[in-house]
Amino acid sequence: MVVRRDSAVGEHGAAGGRKAPKQEKSAPPEQAPTKTPAGKAAAEERPAKKAVAKRAASGESPAKKTASGKTAAKKAAVKKAAPGKATAKKTSPAAKTSPGKQATRAKKVAPAKKVAPAKKVARKAAHVEAVAKKVTVAVEHVAPARTVAPEPPGNESRTALVRRARRINRELAEAYPYAHPELDFENPFQLIVATVLSAQTTDLRVNQTTPALFAKYPTPEDLAAANPEEVEEILRPTGFFRAKTKSVIGLSKALVEEFGGEVPGRLEDLVKLPGVGRKTAFVVLGNAFGHPGITVDTHFQRLVRRWQWTDETDPDKIEAAVGALFPKSEWTMLSHYVIFHGRRICHARKPACGACPIAPLCPAYGEGETDPEKAKKLLKYEKGGFPGQRLKPPQAYLDAGGVPAPPLGAR
Repeated sequence: MVVRRDSAVGEHGAAGGRKAPKQEKSAPPEQAPTKTPAGKAAAEERPAKKAVAKRAASGESPAKKTASGKTAAKKAAVKKAAPGKATAKKTSPAAKTSPGKQATRAKKVAPAKKVAPAKKVARKAAHVEAVAKKVTVAVEHVAPARTVAPEPPGNESRTALVRRARRINRELAEAYPYAHPELDFENPFQLIVATVLSAQTTDLRVNQTTPALFAKYPTPEDLAAANPEEVEEILRPTGFFRAKTKSVIGLSKALVEEFGGEVPGRLEDLVKLPGVGRKTAFVVLGNAFGHPGITVDTHFQRLVRRWQWTDETDPDKIEAAVGALFPKSEWTMLSHYVIFHGRRICHARKPACGACPIAPLCPAYGEGETDPEKAKKLLKYEKGGFPGQRLKPPQAYLDAGGVPAPPLGAR
């Protein structure tokens, strides 16, 4: 049996003998290199090894190197395994917030509903009306305020106020030694009638009118029986002549019917007469009967408030507050001094501060003209003249530098 050498050699070579000679093979067509599992792992570990090398260069421990390498390898594997997830996290901002939160944000951003102007006006009107009702109810249930005695002005003590007020009274007494009621009268009846007529007019006008009235009706009986029209003609210059005619005729009738034609000497009886109040009663009691009383007329009210003796506005309360500052025996003349000063120097609109004898004692100094020469032009002269010879010159109340001395209450 003939055996081929080629096959034997080939078999021997395949069995582990001699190797078969290499044959040149034609190169296969180019294909993408296919990585084996081991190659893939090596490729993935390369970035990790690079990171480990960098950390080793920076001086980190081997344990950290290994851990960081593993972490890097895991991150790389995760990124390759699920690239869609990472892309979704970066590109989808809506995924960061839940649907509930998105709805809440939408509510916040959503514009408020517009209300019609008519509805707004109606709501405001209803609110104002409700508030007004509440305020009205609250005011109706508030208890009336108690009457409290006025405190001294500013930081002035009660003792300092009394001393300043009495010193003002002494200065006024020196400036007006002849102060008296400026109404002309010869008896209590003429005084009470003249005082009733002095309302809303000047004493000078009353003094020009009463001579004709008393010449025709000298007694209460005569005036009580007078013809109202004739009395009105006489009293016309005083103003409000119809009301004043009614008052003086009614006053005369009351004197005849209740007091036998005599003017009573008690406050309780005087205030019951038509047209007679506390002011008129005190004028009569102080000047016809010698009973002390304070006459709170318009001048008196203005000055005592300007001097800060009291802050009251009611005449009865002013009378009580000022009366507490002085002895009862000084009340009548105090009224004359204050009224004289108010008519001549301390005017309502523009007081003559530069010619005032009590400038250093007045807290309101400077409200009027302070220049002495200009202040002298503001002085008013009425019946009885002006006590220029007794009035101290304004310069006596000034400091050496020409600056007005501060009020006593401020010292």
